[in-house]
Amino acid sequence: MKLKPRWCSLVPDLLIGVDVGTSSVKAAVCTADGREVAHGSAALTWSSTPNGTEIDPARVLAAVQAALNDALASAPEGRVAALGVASMAEAGVYLDGDDRPVAPLIAWHDSRDSEQAARLDADLGTKTFAAATGLPLGTQWSLTKHRWLRDHGGLDRAVRRLHVAEWVVYALGGEPASEFSLASRTGWFHLRDGRWWEPTLEWSGMDPALLPPTVAGGTPLGRIAADRAGDRLAGAVLTLAGHDHLAAAVGAEATGDGDVLDSCGTAEALVRTVPAPLAEAAVVELTRHGVTVGRHVLPDRLSVLGATRGGLLLQHVLRLLGRDRDDLPELDRAALRTDPGPLRVRLAGDGTATVGGAGRNATPAAVWRAALDEATSGAAALQKIVTGAAGAHREVVMTGGWSNSEAMVELHRRAFGNARRSTAVQAGARGAALLAGQAAGLCPAIPGRNE
Repeated sequence: MKLKPRWCSLVPDLLIGVDVGTSSVKAAVCTADGREVAHGSAALTWSSTPNGTEIDPARVLAAVQAALNDALASAPEGRVAALGVASMAEAGVYLDGDDRPVAPLIAWHDSRDSEQAARLDADLGTKTFAAATGLPLGTQWSLTKHRWLRDHGGLDRAVRRLHVAEWVVYALGGEPASEFSLASRTGWFHLRDGRWWEPTLEWSGMDPALLPPTVAGGTPLGRIAADRAGDRLAGAVLTLAGHDHLAAAVGAEATGDGDVLDSCGTAEALVRTVPAPLAEAAVVELTRHGVTVGRHVLPDRLSVLGATRGGLLLQHVLRLLGRDRDDLPELDRAALRTDPGPLRVRLAGDGTATVGGAGRNATPAAVWRAALDEATSGAAALQKIVTGAAGAHREVVMTGGWSNSEAMVELHRRAFGNARRSTAVQAGARGAALLAGQAAGLCPAIPGRNE
């Protein structure tokens, strides 16, 4: 769509990126050249119900507003020219005719749809599903959550379905749209053909009318309405910055040939950016190991993405030790000097941490080192699988909360040979800001992008 200029000023324009992750919403204010000048954040607290893990969609919007307010409170002068939103994938918001949510937002890691996933396997088959969608068949994707909601009568009044980032943009006054990298995480999207796929739409009972038109990341989708987010944001160009891991790859400038983005959050995700297309046989082989292939937020690119639960393991172990993130420097130093011996830390199927082989003299440092070793070995095994399809890596660029652990970075450096922490403070939010700048015509090229 064509956008009319707002007004001119001698004060530099500002860009804002929002990254709606699993545990928190992060916001970054950037200059048009990508320099981060202010940050904000707000926690997301999920509820455990008899069905699983979910959250009231209104609480997500409130956290977005809180993170924006936090970032703007310390931002320099200048008009906010554009705002981009990236988010966790798979999870979706269903709206009625009055744009009110009609169901809770189900967490991407919720497994209430295990029965539906088993039925999909029986009805369609793992290989057929993987070859078409680039996804391993399981409980993570949107279509089986949708089938669960339909089976339980939760969608009778729904007229629109949006991913989290898409819903935030829509709630701020933007046009409804489905961004390609987010669409690729639904199970409804055909990887090669680049369109919604009829077999899974029909299987899950998804009415295609609920899904908005697909767009590329960085497409302008209108401006923030004056009554939606405060005077300073009013009129800013809105855009979608896609799947949060891919926005982080943009923000960390890790989208070049051989670059690996290692997003160390609740899920530790390894992301390779590769030219499209990828041979179907390679796609199926990757999905056999739990690795996904999907559309990237960048044009003519695919993402090869695998994830472990290493971050979740570290989160549980830190809590088990009665420590918090402020204790990491001391705990990391002690862990690097410690041999855990036979002590082993594992993440059980229900998401809880288990400690085995701990003798009477086991110390917090030994337990923490064992947890770090487990997280690192999981990432290294995953990297070997990704390398088999995408070729040897050149550099691993680490982002996310656990990249602030010096011991985590050091152990990854030993495992990968060339790993470093990204200089971006909030890579996902920075990537979203850069794509916002592209939408507003202020950033003609994405840093780190292959041309």
